[in-house]
Amino acid sequence: MAHHRLILDDFYKEEYTIVAIHSSVEAYKMAFYLNKYLQLRLKRRRTDLEFSNDGLEVQFPLFEFENNATYTVYNLVANKCRTLMANTTASGSLFQTTSEDYSTSYLIPEYKKVDYFLKITSEYQSVGVKTILSAINTIKPVISAYSIESKDIKSKNNLIFN
Repeated sequence: MAHHRLILDDFYKEEYTIVAIHSSVEAYKMAFYLNKYLQLRLKRRRTDLEFSNDGLEVQFPLFEFENNATYTVYNLVANKCRTLMANTTASGSLFQTTSEDYSTSYLIPEYKKVDYFLKITSEYQSVGVKTILSAINTIKPVISAYSIESKDIKSKNNLIFN
């Protein structure tokens, strides 16, 4: 009797483009600038992207715009999340002292220097990445923006937003 093996990777491969953005502005400001310069309508999703990292619950702000005319979905997500870990220690006196430590978690750990990722998913037509990159690089607070090959990303599962 012959054995048949099905590999699910052969059936569905999501085609997307990843743009890495270096900038020191907050996530809502970056979404505003992308809306202004790329004529998008990015809005923050009701639920952020949540992960459990070393026993900590971390949340990455996630913005989304679905263009129904071109069947394209734009997702803007922050790569860094700083979590406050408050440690209260009793000092034996009348007052307690607290020390605050911050833990930094990354959505894509192999790109620790990247501040934001713009994921562009298109079903039918290819997206003009060069025009998008040139528009993003004209934004004043953006230090640099460039495209990343999806095969170079080791933690691709973190880029599944649905």
